[in-house]
Amino acid sequence: MTAWEPVIGLEVHAQLLTRTKAFCGCSTAYGAPPNTQVCPVCLGLPGALPVLNGEAVRMAVRTALALSCTIKPHSRFARKNYFYPDLPKGYQISQYDEPFSERGHLVIEGEGGERRIGITRVHMEEDAGKNVHGASVSVVDLNRAGVPLVEIVGEPDLRSATEAAEYLRVLRDVLVFIGVNDGNLEEGSFRCDANVSIRPAGAKELGTRVELKNINSFRFVERAIAHEINRQTALVEGGGRVVQETRGWKEGEGTSYSLRSKEEAQDYRYFPDPDLPPLVLDAMFVEEVRASLPELPRDKRDRFVREMGLTPQAAGVLTGHPRVAAFFEEAATLHGQPARVANFVQSEVLRDVTTHGLAATIPVTARQVAGLLRLVDAGTISGKQAKEVYAKIVGSDRMPEDVVAELGMQQVSDASAIEEVCRRVVEQNPKQAEQLRAGKTALLGFFVGQVMKETKGSANPQLVNDVLRRLLGI
Repeated sequence: MTAWEPVIGLEVHAQLLTRTKAFCGCSTAYGAPPNTQVCPVCLGLPGALPVLNGEAVRMAVRTALALSCTIKPHSRFARKNYFYPDLPKGYQISQYDEPFSERGHLVIEGEGGERRIGITRVHMEEDAGKNVHGASVSVVDLNRAGVPLVEIVGEPDLRSATEAAEYLRVLRDVLVFIGVNDGNLEEGSFRCDANVSIRPAGAKELGTRVELKNINSFRFVERAIAHEINRQTALVEGGGRVVQETRGWKEGEGTSYSLRSKEEAQDYRYFPDPDLPPLVLDAMFVEEVRASLPELPRDKRDRFVREMGLTPQAAGVLTGHPRVAAFFEEAATLHGQPARVANFVQSEVLRDVTTHGLAATIPVTARQVAGLLRLVDAGTISGKQAKEVYAKIVGSDRMPEDVVAELGMQQVSDASAIEEVCRRVVEQNPKQAEQLRAGKTALLGFFVGQVMKETKGSANPQLVNDVLRRLLGI
């Protein structure tokens, strides 16, 4: 049997977080009643003229620069002609042969290590409306018509379904961190089309590609691409041939289905939009946008590891959302020991954090977390007591030291008092003590736990360890 190599390229449509649409003043807010955020421009009524949204241009350039694209000083909008109910003009305003950026890349962790995935172009376009299909009727909601998008066209450099899903996760993180997209797949603001083909391993020529359309979760993308690779492989090995087409994905059934034969560029009859002048991006504007870019997720993770001593895993968790990363950095700066702060944030704080798009609800402040950990450092309270104090300050503006004073908490560091408890615990567990002395050193944790239980978590853990080791002779 021939060994087949998958070749995958992704086209991502990301909604830009402007307040108004690409070519008119209608709101882009999600969830409004159907057809209430429309006007003659986005409805495509005769005589209505588009006016380009300047903030959409700024966000599009921001996106392209974050993806290392070259910005072209002159570009042009074109009309992409096709007819669906969700496109009232009968054409979509997009960019075709003269996009504003090209030749970028994105670095991902591939199955064989770090990989650089090419990006052909980032260009601007407007969204279409949304068809809603019922059992016996179909209706259209045009609120989304005219919403500004960037289309990020990837090179066919991905070689597995797993790599494709990782590419999308990395790309989404970049767009969220630079503040141009909320990364919400469920609401359709981040959508993916996947072009999938196979070819004999080692071949250079591309196979016939199939497009998988509008898949709305990373897990679904991975499953759909894996299924398509298997479908094409079985088809070719069975003597058939792959036809160029667009297919949909039925997640519930785990299978794809044919939507239509794939159109080529000429089928859209592109031509320059006569109502929009060429887009001119001068060097000063581009450099201003470049200077405003924040630290990107990958650079932030590397810095957390290199400068703060975090593990790669901890750095990855704490850069999962820009607000969480900022919270951690503030707490680490206030406390002074980033690794200790990272451990506490991961173990305690993150389970109470909720995120939605660019927003995040964090139930404590960085100042509260730093203050709580300082109490542990000073020996005022134990680690176990810190968790109790944390539970009291969640969702409030109370400072940890006030809660500690109110509850009369104090870590027991009296050596004689701790030794008395340790002796009692050892005497009550002779079998475990004998096993520990015989070399089963993991049982030390059992004894520490019993002492902490006896003291209701108030004993100084380091002192408990030292006393137990002396009493047990290890």
